[in-house]
Amino acid sequence: MVWPRLRRRRATPGQPPLGPCGSGRHALRTERLLLFTPENKLDLAAALAAASDPVAQHWLGWTESVVADARVREALVQVRPGDPGSLRSSPLFQRLLAEPLLPGDLEGGWLVAVRADDGRYAGCAHVHPEHGELGGWLAPHARGERLGSELFRAAVHFGHTHLGLPVLRAGHERMNAPSGRALEGAGLAPAEGPELFTLANGRETAVRWLQHVAAEPATRCPGMPVPAGTPAPAHA
Repeated sequence: MVWPRLRRRRATPGQPPLGPCGSGRHALRTERLLLFTPENKLDLAAALAAASDPVAQHWLGWTESVVADARVREALVQVRPGDPGSLRSSPLFQRLLAEPLLPGDLEGGWLVAVRADDGRYAGCAHVHPEHGELGGWLAPHARGERLGSELFRAAVHFGHTHLGLPVLRAGHERMNAPSGRALEGAGLAPAEGPELFTLANGRETAVRWLQHVAAEPATRCPGMPVPAGTPAPAHA
């Protein structure tokens, strides 16, 4: 699943160039998705736009960092970050592309997803680099295609073999059956956890917890700095 490390390359025209992990950046691929650490404000804006529609927000319950304008949301998730023509279609895209992310803009463990078939931004996965809780979402155009399991499968691989986490956990609202199926499809199994959870917007939900335990010793890829005072497992 790890992108080839020998040289930078494109899988097909119109996809962003991916290369070996390094300097805190990571790149992976699955059957239908390319995933990489966001490096500019366009990557971040598209990731947030993918989860800013009313359906996604019902389940996520964010209170800020949401792209409220429906036209902007739709435009961002239709962008193909590896296609110069798509990037030139809007001054906003050009401006966001030129603004690099700063160290304080994101907590580590984010992966932006791009569709392999047409190169559009498809969503985002996140693994907390310390306690191993994972989450993710898909853009509206990527839902209903069973890409959720693929997204979470990449997040599981990322957590175990890039971040060095032996156990990963995820919770989903019990009424959100598609989320549960996606997590189970990625190999997560039922686990113990709090029955109730309060979202950022104050809505209390009934939660089902799942976890994934690494079959092999967890490893940390060369692009991931080792936390101070923590022995790093050997990289296979």
